[in-house]
Amino acid sequence: MLVLFGVFVGVVYASTDVPSPDSVQNAQTTVVYYSDGKTEMARLGSENRTNVTLDKISEAAQNAVLAAENRSFYSDPGISFSGILRAAYNNVTSGSTQGGSTITQQYVKNAFLTSDQTFSRKFKELFLAIKLDNNYSKKQILENYLNTIYFGRGAYGIEAAANTYFGVSAANLTPQQAAVLAVLIRSPSRYDPASNPKDAADRWGKVLDAMVQEGWLSKADRAASTYPPVLEKKKSGLGMPTGPEGLIVDHAIKELVAKGYDEQQIYAGGLRITTTVDKHNQDAAVAYVNEVMASQPDTLRQALIAVDPKTGGVRAYYGGKSGVGNDYGEAQRQPGSSMKPYVLATALEQGISVTARRNGSDDQTFQDRPGKPVTNSGNASCPACTLKEALVRSLNTTFYSLAYEVGPDHVADTARRATGLPEAWQDGRLKGRETLTSSDGGRGGSIGIGEYELRPIDQANGMATLAAGGVHRKAFFVAKVTDSAGAVLVEKRGDPGEQVIAPDAASDVAYAMKGVAAHAKRTLDGGRQVACKTGTQGYGGDASQNTDAWMVGFTPSIAAAVWMGSDQLAPIKTVGGAAIFGSGLPGAIWQSFMNKVLDGTPKEKLPSAPLIEGDTGEGVPAPTTAPPATTAPVTTVPTTGAPATTKKSAQTTTVQTSPSTDPNATPTDATATTMPTQGGTPSIPRGTSTATKTGTKAGGRPGT
Repeated sequence: MLVLFGVFVGVVYASTDVPSPDSVQNAQTTVVYYSDGKTEMARLGSENRTNVTLDKISEAAQNAVLAAENRSFYSDPGISFSGILRAAYNNVTSGSTQGGSTITQQYVKNAFLTSDQTFSRKFKELFLAIKLDNNYSKKQILENYLNTIYFGRGAYGIEAAANTYFGVSAANLTPQQAAVLAVLIRSPSRYDPASNPKDAADRWGKVLDAMVQEGWLSKADRAASTYPPVLEKKKSGLGMPTGPEGLIVDHAIKELVAKGYDEQQIYAGGLRITTTVDKHNQDAAVAYVNEVMASQPDTLRQALIAVDPKTGGVRAYYGGKSGVGNDYGEAQRQPGSSMKPYVLATALEQGISVTARRNGSDDQTFQDRPGKPVTNSGNASCPACTLKEALVRSLNTTFYSLAYEVGPDHVADTARRATGLPEAWQDGRLKGRETLTSSDGGRGGSIGIGEYELRPIDQANGMATLAAGGVHRKAFFVAKVTDSAGAVLVEKRGDPGEQVIAPDAASDVAYAMKGVAAHAKRTLDGGRQVACKTGTQGYGGDASQNTDAWMVGFTPSIAAAVWMGSDQLAPIKTVGGAAIFGSGLPGAIWQSFMNKVLDGTPKEKLPSAPLIEGDTGEGVPAPTTAPPATTAPVTTVPTTGAPATTKKSAQTTTVQTSPSTDPNATPTDATATTMPTQGGTPSIPRGTSTATKTGTKAGGRPGT
């Protein structure tokens, strides 16, 4: 057995090829592709790198790295037997998979292998390290290692790191500066002094102590050492596209981080990442945003996200012009009337049909809004419209009343299930706050007219859930990941999903939404059936003062959401000074995008009749004559017997809604709210918005 094992080892050793160090940089470059797996979107990790010879790296820097990573480097055989045994024991006992590695082993792993903690990878690492140690001098190995290791902040190699962190060359690094860089090798993100100064300083001191023990630093110098000043952390391009596609790459990276990948693996691991984003769809999204907005004010901001309802894969993503700037696809903004489909879904699940009638008369007062009536713009009124008619006409009074009737908490639950929103915001300006609540934590009938924030990506995901018959699939960007050799590391073909809305309820919502496109004058080419909803949010006591405008909708094949707003809480207007409504510029972008991506595909049908019959709620009788087209006497909705909400607070706002004639000039659903003006609001950080609210309760600005 020993002889056979010896022969086996000899054969494996002889057949192990050591790649040339010249191939390392190309192998380390991570490539991001569109969904075809061939068309490149980005190359990461190929920019901030400058190779230098070992004599151009200060002796202090060399010693600091050895002290941190491998003190016996010049005397060991290239491998650590104790580290290998420890790693093997931990693997067998299901303990930590991190075994002690020499610099030679680290170089082999980072340069030529994947970072998988498996026996096969460790086995390859063992033979490569031994052969590398036999074929190259220690100084050659150390030089190559120091030129290829990732130090964070987009810096590859010690020369780039010295310049990035201290503005000096590697030849001029002091022992104290070198120790800072040596600490980063183990975990660039954890030990960056800008993000974790305590841990960075603690490990920095241990590296200096190790240098003293090895005789590489005097005790006097150690005693006099202070943590050196580090340059301010700047946002590195890291090969990120500067156009809209950069935001797609950013989302893909975030998904991999959530799966446990670290910076070294992502930016310097030679990964091949295939995204879900279709090049044709993405080009259409960018083209039509640019086309529609070509002559419009440059203060306007847009987002367009498209999701495949059958898989959850994001097919197009436009979150802004800059790939390294604000991501408006994650901006937390009030959805206005684009929230109403979730109210209708809630009612349907409670046995209230789309043919049920509710009072949509203008100027109504509600129990959770004393003294502050809800109005419909232009005094529009429909005392006995069906819920389908009220959705198409976007009557605020109907949906405020309906949300209050079915329970605001139930509406919030439906919206969360459909969109995938968590119980509380995880980031952005609302971080820590319960989702779908007002700034004071209240929740009332205002949820029915879209006062509580959602993000464009949430709306795209929510529309995809309705398109899939109530099956929710979490939106995702990464379809497949391989290493540079082609070995599959991650593969996702789609989420089987979860039935979060009753199928018949989802079907009836789609049926009710079918009429909106014609009403908003945003029908699709060739009479293609589509379910959609406009949304507009405003303030200032004037229906023409809008801060947010939406167009959302779906066919069975694709769901898309478009948002438009600005960085400040201010009215958004066209170049001609007209107010922007959901059916206007956002509707034009949405319509053009949907026509383009669906061109040449089969025409799919949406539900042609409702499935749920009856009315378990507070209906009104059908009118004996047609409802008036313009105005009607003020009618107060009875509030006795309405279900109590868990969180209620008074409103201090008014709402107006009017039907549409010209979608580019007149709202299909517009909102105006009395609200204090805010000036000088700073630009929003990435992934947030500045639609803050002051002097309001239970959500502040009602919308449609």
